[in-house]
Amino acid sequence: MTANVPSDWYTDFFTELPNEFWRRAVPPEATASEVDFVCTRIDLAPRSRVLDVPCGSGRHTIALAARGHTVVGVDISTEAIGHARRAAADAGVDVDLVVAEMRDIPADGSFDAAICMGNSFGYLDPDGLHEFVTALAAAIRPGGGLVVDFSAAAESVLPGFVDDRPRDMTVGDITVSGSNTYDVVGSRLLSHYRFQRGTQVVEVTALHHVYTVAALRRLLADCGFTEIQQYGGPGGEPFTVGTGRLLLTARRR
Repeated sequence: MTANVPSDWYTDFFTELPNEFWRRAVPPEATASEVDFVCTRIDLAPRSRVLDVPCGSGRHTIALAARGHTVVGVDISTEAIGHARRAAADAGVDVDLVVAEMRDIPADGSFDAAICMGNSFGYLDPDGLHEFVTALAAAIRPGGGLVVDFSAAAESVLPGFVDDRPRDMTVGDITVSGSNTYDVVGSRLLSHYRFQRGTQVVEVTALHHVYTVAALRRLLADCGFTEIQQYGGPGGEPFTVGTGRLLLTARRR
């Protein structure tokens, strides 16, 4: 199973049905809480220029723009960007939304901050992640902020992990059956999903590379970031072994 998952799985994963499930699954108050965290923890000044990458269907992009920031959202999913453009128009906000790979971002130091939300930090292998963080450092001005949201830290994934434990979720008329397996040799978490809405069925596998907190902190420091802090949630909770979510903040040196 692990050998059959391509390294660029995310290129084709995010079609309408998986995207629509996650759009429905996240309540508006969660987005508000996460944007509060971003604005507070990196002291985001009014009317800042913010890069949201990858931006998915644009929930953070639009929320930040509604607070007066100038936001550029980048995502590889044409469907997600199309939805984000419609949602931005409905919300009456002006945002710049681009279909591109997450490493393909402006290297002009023009952004006051960048955010990488929704667990996408683990999509890339170590070399690819180094390229991405290097690109982020080139995009952010000196002194600018970075926020990373990651749920595949080793300290989150491994305590009590059981291969192929079933997980079923339903949102409206969409049902998802899922399970996780762990590739020990590659330190990779593979999440197998079966999305169903009526007669429409999509079966896909997501791959997340698992990194320790120490490895992520070293990577950020090596790529030019400082003042690195970690949290266990948008409320500023401490991150400990078994905490299901890691939020990292840093500043461009």
